[in-house]
Amino acid sequence: MRPAVASLAVLLLGFVLPAPGAAYTEPPLPAVASGRIERLALPAAGPVPARPVDVWLPPGYPEHAPYAIAVMFDGQMLFDAGTTWNRQEWRVDETAAALQASGRTRPFIVVGVWNPGAARHAEYFPQRPFEALPLSVREALRHEAKRGEAPLFSANVYSDAFLRWIDTALLPDVESRYATSQTADDRVLIGASMGGLIAMYGVLERPDAFAGFGALSTHWPGIFPQADNPVPPAFFTYLHERLPAPGRHRLYFDHGDATLDALYPPLQAEVDRIGVARGWAFPAWRSLAFPGADHSEDAWAARLDGVFAFLLPPRDAIGADAR
Repeated sequence: MRPAVASLAVLLLGFVLPAPGAAYTEPPLPAVASGRIERLALPAAGPVPARPVDVWLPPGYPEHAPYAIAVMFDGQMLFDAGTTWNRQEWRVDETAAALQASGRTRPFIVVGVWNPGAARHAEYFPQRPFEALPLSVREALRHEAKRGEAPLFSANVYSDAFLRWIDTALLPDVESRYATSQTADDRVLIGASMGGLIAMYGVLERPDAFAGFGALSTHWPGIFPQADNPVPPAFFTYLHERLPAPGRHRLYFDHGDATLDALYPPLQAEVDRIGVARGWAFPAWRSLAFPGADHSEDAWAARLDGVFAFLLPPRDAIGADAR
């Protein structure tokens, strides 16, 4: 059964930060069970609003430098269920610390980029396929989306500017402050739902800047479910045109089949067909299905260890199949 529209609004928007002009209070640091959190404060840049960025450092940091960087979206949902809207979290600190302690991954830090609340959809929706839609379709999508309890698009889509902000503001700041690798082979993007779309888009738009992405429960519909949705075909065309040649990236997709994830299996199957047509194959292309899994942080937390292990294997384990 598909979730009600109101539930979809919560799942897709993830309101947390106040609306423009409202009073802003710095949220507390999330509590973590392993490692520690430091917070960066980066200013707004054009349409990209200021927001917290929580940097997780593993136990023992910096003794195992240089560290790889996992940039993760919806950063307010990653570490502490006591502060999230649904009392769920990705359990990033527990999972990342255990993987590094066991040697299943190279040493890495996590950069948790908070979403901007009401502007989340405008920030995460891949801009190039959106702008490839006819103007009348784009305007119709904005109009139709506003029939829900909350508008999906509270601003014009600005994901290209968001990626520039990551390139020119976020990553240089992180790499200047922390004992990290300075190479693209040690940078990955990870997100779920709309966050999965922006993780994918970041690598496809900037293949020289990142080694791969993890796109969990990728929201291929792009908007609230509707008949004759024009968005997935635009994504498919974009993938045909922009998927990089196999050889140096690792690309991860997954989905469940419950709640919102029930929409994804046929759409992901088409994405997989496109990947095969472009020469992608296991092990560098990973597309997994989790029967019974729903669209939630608890579900994503349950499979996060496999995402980290796939994207950030030990450096001495990386062979020709990975890059």
